[in-house]
Amino acid sequence: MAMTAGEIEQLIKAALPGAEVEISDLRGDGDHYAALVVYEGFRGLPRVKQHQMVYKALEGRVGDLLHALALQTAVPES
Repeated sequence: MAMTAGEIEQLIKAALPGAEVEISDLRGDGDHYAALVVYEGFRGLPRVKQHQMVYKALEGRVGDLLHALALQTAVPES
C-alpha cells in the first residue's frame, strides 16, 4: 500500500520539529512525490547530510511503500 502525502509530511515533521514541509504528488498516483523541506537544523550541513536526515525520518519506506521521492532541502531565510 502506498503512502499518502499527509503520512510523508507527518513523519518528516515528527523527526525534524519545526520543519516546513511541502509534499506534491508528481503523477497523481500516490507513488511518486516531491518534497521541499525547510529546516533550521540543516544550517551548515552539506546537502547530502540534509537529505540523509529526511530519508532517516521516513524510516526506510523510500523504495518500498514510497516508490520515488524528489527531495529538495533548504534552511529558512534569515
